[in-house]
Amino acid sequence: MDTQALGRRALKLFIATLLATALGFAAYIWLALSWSYSSGERAGFMQKLSKKGWLCKTWEGELSLVALPGAAPEKFLFTVRDDAVAARINAAVGKRVALNYEQHKGLPGSCFGETDYFVTDIKLVE
Repeated sequence: MDTQALGRRALKLFIATLLATALGFAAYIWLALSWSYSSGERAGFMQKLSKKGWLCKTWEGELSLVALPGAAPEKFLFTVRDDAVAARINAAVGKRVALNYEQHKGLPGSCFGETDYFVTDIKLVE
């Protein structure tokens, strides 16, 4: 074998390895975003919702969970991926609401959101 053929073979192997790694990473991201670890509903008073991030802007919010009168409120931090849901949540700031969410564990970085909890729907609680 000459050195040119060996060089081309090494380059093909490197490109194939790089493509396989990129495809594997893309498949992992797709699986992590489409498979929900848990889902549920949390109710409380909507405190804030803001679009944050240096490079990847995501909607991040806080829901104040009040269990008993006089008890210290617990905060439920969440991310919203859908702009329409974010607009409905923004209109409900200060009101009592119930948020439907899905938990997605294992997402790399903060480009998908700062939390594991992704809100999918909101209902006003009267």
